[in-house]
Amino acid sequence: MLQTPSGGARSGTAATDGGLMSIGTVLNALRDEFPEVTISKIRFLESEGLVEPQRTPSGYRKFSTQDVERLGHVLRMQRDHYLPLKVIREHLDAMERGEAVQLPVVGRQRTGEEVLESPERPTVARIGRAELLAAAEIDEGTLEEWESYGLLAPLAEGAYDAEAVTVASLVSELGRFGIEPRHLRVMKAAADREAGLVDQVVAPLKRHRNPQTRAHAEARTKELAALTVRLHAALVQIALGVRLP
Repeated sequence: MLQTPSGGARSGTAATDGGLMSIGTVLNALRDEFPEVTISKIRFLESEGLVEPQRTPSGYRKFSTQDVERLGHVLRMQRDHYLPLKVIREHLDAMERGEAVQLPVVGRQRTGEEVLESPERPTVARIGRAELLAAAEIDEGTLEEWESYGLLAPLAEGAYDAEAVTVASLVSELGRFGIEPRHLRVMKAAADREAGLVDQVVAPLKRHRNPQTRAHAEARTKELAALTVRLHAALVQIALGVRLP
């Protein structure tokens, strides 16, 4: 049986309709372990066939406990093993059929250990342009506008990093408050400067010939990224004179 995202049932989680949960309740249940998950991300995973919630007559999604467990597994395998969604779906489907399967190993794992990889499988989670449009619920013109301001950019082969869904969701939510994409260029510029600072710190480790040292550089990059995000949030709170939850 699949584990819940936090390793067990979450206390205080509201459920209705015989134990079924709304997408908002599912989001709250997942955020303990996956603070960056969004409603758009859950919808995208549904569109990719990773989860199949029930629908009410009016079209609202209703998720079971098993759906939440499955979502937790998907997010965990993306985070810890950088597996593409197709591989994750095949792995979970095999598990649910009762087949004895090992977790696929692709690219570089979270531990930094480098392994052999299949040329057909990407080493990071990526989505296509059409998938991004569907997950973010935006049209082509909107995406082109966001790209013109540097908020989103395709990778060399035309696909997008899966985190682009999170960016698109946040840009949409800010738009509800009248904050337009052109206003967000200052945030993008600040993020680029912060990333440049982190790169300067870890650059000597990345250039090292020792694979373990290069793996350490990746771990150090993630650690520094988390610290810069926390510092940025704290500085914004101080500047606005508010305390965020």
